[in-house]
Amino acid sequence: MGSMLTLAWIYFRIGLIFVGGGYVLIPLLKHIMVDQYHWLTMRQFLDGLALSQLTPGPLAMLATFTGFRAGGFAGGMVATLFIFLPCVLLMLVIGRNYHRLKNTDIINSTLDGLLPAVVGLVAAAAWNLGVSSLSGLKDILILVVGFAIFKWTKVSPMIVILGAGLAGLAFQ
Repeated sequence: MGSMLTLAWIYFRIGLIFVGGGYVLIPLLKHIMVDQYHWLTMRQFLDGLALSQLTPGPLAMLATFTGFRAGGFAGGMVATLFIFLPCVLLMLVIGRNYHRLKNTDIINSTLDGLLPAVVGLVAAAAWNLGVSSLSGLKDILILVVGFAIFKWTKVSPMIVILGAGLAGLAFQ
């Protein structure tokens, strides 16, 4: 039972700072899941990230995956529930008071301050993932081609992801 309480507490805390989308949490998730609790190896973490991109709510699905690895079906359920609980509670409170909060200077200033930090955290996550997963010329070529297609065309990101998977399969 202690393991389930640990999962619940960790994912509740992660859910509290799930600001700016899940990608800002990648360094934190890696630290907790791989380095601190050893629920996943680095390879499993990277595989979980890649697989989670095929689902809605990608990093929330990584929580389910990790919870399942750490505590079976019940662990997956606990991790999923507790990563969403803080944002659901927050949205219930904000939703009820939105008309009063939307023009508050302190709220707008806080959000303006969060944006650069979120961009920095996403950049740090991209750097950490790149260092961990780009091991050869093939990987770098897939990265560059995928980036170019995504940046300078109107091709769906899903097509880019599927194409990268097929390229990885073809060049194994």
